Parts: sequence; C-alpha cells; structure tokens
Amino acid sequence: MSLPDKQRIRATFARAAASYDAAAVLQREVCARLLARLDAATEPPPAHILDAGCGTGYGAGLLHARWPQAAIVAADFAATMAATTRRQAPAGTACAVADIEALPFADATFDLWWSSLTVQWCDAATVLAEAARVLRGDGRLALSTLGDGTFAELRTAFAAVDRHRHTLDFAAAERLAEAATAAGLHDVALARETLTLHYPDLKALLGAVKAIGANALGAGRRPGMMGKAAWQALAAAYERQRDADGLPASYDVILLTARK
Repeated sequence: MSLPDKQRIRATFARAAASYDAAAVLQREVCARLLARLDAATEPPPAHILDAGCGTGYGAGLLHARWPQAAIVAADFAATMAATTRRQAPAGTACAVADIEALPFADATFDLWWSSLTVQWCDAATVLAEAARVLRGDGRLALSTLGDGTFAELRTAFAAVDRHRHTLDFAAAERLAEAATAAGLHDVALARETLTLHYPDLKALLGAVKAIGANALGAGRRPGMMGKAAWQALAAAYERQRDADGLPASYDVILLTARK
C-alpha cells in the first residue's frame, strides 16, 4: 500500500478541523457501526480508553456515553483536531497531540484501543503493533478503516480522463487481519460493509471529500493541475454513473475487533 506523505496529511487535516464536523456524515455513521461491533455488555467495562486518531472528538463522545465512568484519552497528530476535541469532548477527556504509529504512552495502559477511519492514512502493521503494546492483557481493540472498494465510482470516472491514480491505494481487508494477528492480537473478527453517499454534482462530492481532509492523495498522482477539458471529461464520466439519488460515492468500510 502506498501511503501519502505524513507531513502533508497532518497539514490537510489541520486545515479541515473547522469544516470537518459539518461534512463528516460518513464518519459518524461508521463510528456508530463500530461501537455496535463491540459486545453490548463488555465485561468488565473498560476503565481506560484510547481514541486513536480522534479527529474532532465525535468518537470520544460516543465512548463516554457508553462507558461514562471510563477515563478517555483522545489523541490526534493534527494539533488543531486535538484542540477541537479538547473544546467539544465530554468533560474529563484528556487530549494529546500524538502519532498513533508512535504513541507516547506506557505499555499496558489501556483496556480499550479505539480508532475510527484513521488507519487508512497509516502503516497498519505499525499501528496495530503500537495498539498491542499499549493494551493491557485481555484488552479490546476496535477499529474501522476503508478498503480497496472505496471511491470506486471516482476511480471509474478518472479512468476516462487519464491513467494516473487519484485516490489512496486502500488496504485489502485480509492484510489488515493478518497484521492484527502478527501484532499478537487474537479473537480477530472482521466485518465489511459498503456505505454509499450521494451528492447533487461533482463539485459537491469533491468538496465533501476535501472538507474532511480526505483529499490528501497517495503517490502516483497526476503531475500538475488538471485543465478545464480534463475536468469536463471527468464530470461527464461521473454523470454516467448518476442514479435516482444523485452522484454516488461508495465507501468500502472495514470493521475489525480483536483482543490482546
């Protein structure tokens, strides 16, 4: 999997902090589905939780609602995201500017490691090894990420314009499960769902992607800017995929739970 430059990703998400919540329909839905994958009555309830890649703190709020007595640490490597979480998350949530590939926490610190729609920007094997390190014995892990079916319609439309790759090379679900096992996690459970959002036109679709910071693309991008003719060709190619609800954008959502 080719990953985008980390500094560019940090800068992109830092710029997106102010617009993120208004556009993050997908993120909220995925958080709800990931929470549902955890046992309805996790016993014993987690006392210490890490929200790894917290964004603006929506996941931390859900976790607090489920386990109000837990101490929650919300971490994001974009300082503006962590600052937004500090303002918006439930009282008592600790916030940290931290890279989930190199966490500044001691071994065996958390009972639950949670991360929703962050791992796709990272090296999954490194992230899962760090998660296993900071989890206590019998601790739980829950993560969501995007699989290789994400933005299928967008890739199809771009294929009519050029041969360059315009989206991240998302990981296969099987590789993610293998990385979890290699990190020493067990009881690995994998689920996969396709969520499709609709937009009135291409400008609105690409604007929503940009507003959540997901326009930071991987290696192999087209050199230089697309010209007017290329944009017109892209719009026409995407229009051929329009359905009754608008222009579709599909997300291949991977939900993974495991135990240390």
